Amino acid sequence: MTLDLTPRPGAASLSSMVRSQALMELRLLSRNGEQVLLTLVIPLLLLVAGTRAADVVDLGPGRTIDIVTPGVLALAVLSTSFTSLAIATGFERRYGVLKRLGASPLPRWGLLVGKVAAIVLVEVVQLTILALVAQALGWQPTGGVSGYLWLLVLAVLGTAAFGSLGLLIAGTLRAEATLAVANLVYVLLLVGGGLIVPLSRHPEPVAAVLELLPSGALGEGLRRAFETGAPGLLPVVVLGVWALVGTFWTSRTFRWE
Repeated sequence: MTLDLTPRPGAASLSSMVRSQALMELRLLSRNGEQVLLTLVIPLLLLVAGTRAADVVDLGPGRTIDIVTPGVLALAVLSTSFTSLAIATGFERRYGVLKRLGASPLPRWGLLVGKVAAIVLVEVVQLTILALVAQALGWQPTGGVSGYLWLLVLAVLGTAAFGSLGLLIAGTLRAEATLAVANLVYVLLLVGGGLIVPLSRHPEPVAAVLELLPSGALGEGLRRAFETGAPGLLPVVVLGVWALVGTFWTSRTFRWE
């Protein structure tokens, strides 16, 4: 019996390459302590501290945990799909990782799909853990199953909107500038972006602006969905428009090196 040792050159299947890229991105995210802190630890701390938020900030009528939890879920999407993605991609671009991967058999769009797939997996873990902890703290959403279904829809739209904006920053600015801008935007949206504090507690002109931002749309949409079972049309439209505009500009301006 003889063995056939004839070489069989050729690239792996596209699905296999994208899957491998997604798993690599997932391993890189899990090994980075700063990213774990940003994506999971900070939202968890805010969720636990949110039970006392009414003593510091006027959140309006209702149980504090029911008001804070949707905002923390929205913050988790922001931290992973925008801040974490922008910083990681910015430094990959600086050190030439993107340039080398862009020259591999994996198409460039496949590289981006792998990144997005890793982000989605992280968000599934994030949102599951946060929802379970919130329920342990007494969270009782009245929107029923519809609230959780809308969480999936809004999380997808929010990921598309924030992810495209994160890649827009990472693909046009230097890595150090990306780090500064991404963290600054994260803090500004956390404090005054309509995530934790409901829009109804802001002055009317401010609330009108915030509901047109992806942070305000996601936070308010999740609050309405878990309270009434539906987010309303405006948050869905706002997130969809931001996703389309961000994707368009990213495709036009992103530089791989």
